[in-house]
Amino acid sequence: MVDAAEWLTARGASVVLAQEEAAAAATGARWPTAPREGIAKDVDVVIAFGGDGTLLSAASAVVHANAGVPVLGVHLGHLGFLTEVRRAELTDALASVLEGRTWTETRLLLEGRIERAGSIAASRFALNDIVITRGTLSRMLELDVSVNGEHMSHVRADGLIVATATGSTAYNLSAGGPVVHPSVDAVILTPIAPHTLTNRPIVLPASAEIVLRPLLEGAPTDVVATFDGQFGAPLQSGDAVVIRRADRVLQLLRTTTRTHFDMLREKLNWNR
Repeated sequence: MVDAAEWLTARGASVVLAQEEAAAAATGARWPTAPREGIAKDVDVVIAFGGDGTLLSAASAVVHANAGVPVLGVHLGHLGFLTEVRRAELTDALASVLEGRTWTETRLLLEGRIERAGSIAASRFALNDIVITRGTLSRMLELDVSVNGEHMSHVRADGLIVATATGSTAYNLSAGGPVVHPSVDAVILTPIAPHTLTNRPIVLPASAEIVLRPLLEGAPTDVVATFDGQFGAPLQSGDAVVIRRADRVLQLLRTTTRTHFDMLREKLNWNR
């Protein structure tokens, strides 16, 4: 991060660092800082250094600020399906940004709200997925699932993932769900370790409104709704988790000619 900030500053760019990252890197007063939640309002591009979790955190800050600026991911983590730029490519990528030799990919976002006793207890956006799981106790979770007001199924599993095509290579993939190209306008429902073999992943149109009703006995419970692994909200008896396509999107900034299939071959060791 510091190397990139120095490189950009030397070429006349104005750099703003997230406060937490600046404190961890002990940058002092070399560059202005801003809270992560508000930094997107002060910049033209957000650059995230790390793995997919770091990019998801940056994306959350951009989306919840409704800033509309693109996000560029620099891969410093392990697997990484979202962070495009490798460490060795950083200088070339930054030059591309300054010279306007970039393009963006538009990614679908989910909006999830928790309805409780006639009011909204929580509402968040998600780029990858919204997941209903149990906490510390490993008991079976039961959920009623409806789509566009029509009952779809009763799921008995350790949890349920509602993923975008972008998130199909995240928790969804680990749980046995399909890999979906990010340009596909769809959402995926994938049970986590289903207790009935006939509970299988299903792909739905992104226009669908999905309502999940966990069947809970009393309150409080250890059932949680998580949004991109960045935010979690405990659920109570009678809650409904309503998920629909968000009214905003995320722009991922691209600087290389590496395609989605190039990434899949590399990360999943296809054809090797």
